[in-house]
Amino acid sequence: MIVTVTMNPSIDISYPLDTLMLDTVNRTDRVTKTAGGKGLNVTRVIHDLGGDVLATGVLGGFHGAFIAEQLRQAGIKQEFTAIKEETRDSIAILHEGNQTEILEAGPTVSEEEVTLFLEKFRELIQKAAVVTLSGSLAKGFPSNFYQQLIEIAKTQNAKVLLDTSGESLKQVLKGKAKPYLIKPNLEELEGLLGKTFSLQDLSAIKDALLEPIFSGIEWIVVSLGKAGALAKHQESFYRIEIPTIEVVNPVGSGDATIAGFAYALAEGLKTEEQLKLCMATGMANAQERRTGHVDPAKVQTHFAKIAVKKIE
Repeated sequence: MIVTVTMNPSIDISYPLDTLMLDTVNRTDRVTKTAGGKGLNVTRVIHDLGGDVLATGVLGGFHGAFIAEQLRQAGIKQEFTAIKEETRDSIAILHEGNQTEILEAGPTVSEEEVTLFLEKFRELIQKAAVVTLSGSLAKGFPSNFYQQLIEIAKTQNAKVLLDTSGESLKQVLKGKAKPYLIKPNLEELEGLLGKTFSLQDLSAIKDALLEPIFSGIEWIVVSLGKAGALAKHQESFYRIEIPTIEVVNPVGSGDATIAGFAYALAEGLKTEEQLKLCMATGMANAQERRTGHVDPAKVQTHFAKIAVKKIE
């Protein structure tokens, strides 16, 4: 089973407007409300692929109930820890080709609720082969919380795929227990190392992945956007080239990439197949209007066109 963890979920609300008018009333009848957060995007894509997935994290209030009901209607297994404060909203206003976002900070989780979640996670991890940790931490969780979850997962030999940034990622990289995979994009890699990289000099990116900060991490997949990805698996490096596609909605494609890798691991696919599948799911997500969804037929079409080359 794959367990997906979302520690600061949201209701993602989208307001499409022909024109955003300031300091007056804007009306729309095309509102969409979706169970959001990076981990829930991962969950839905794994579910679309037919994977055995269970969603966990923290949910609170009426918003939390809305998210739980959406997952229930989709037939997705879930075991969340209830918190007292309300789960957040994330608002996107789509106007004149732009996307203006208003993101709530979200709830503050109490020490008691942190402890309750850890107890739940220890139960769930006993059934998990793969665990995904995605996105930010709600207030109240310590900055090393993902490190704690990785340590727990290690006790059951579950493979942890980590997709976060900032202080949460830095804390994990400093810790003794390492995730199985991290997936920084080029900007995040630059932030971690204090360096600037160029797509025209992939050798510099390759050398960067040998830095001591990444020691002990089996997989590092660096997203290069339309240029594909560069990956390091143990001592080997791979260049992944992807075909050009017509993009409908790129939001959540990084989450879909994690989902594809998690599914590939759970299914026991070989190294090059893992890389092809994770990139194919990211591409397929970008072709859907709904965030965190893929058409399995499109995934297979992209899979066949992706080139993976081992480099020295």
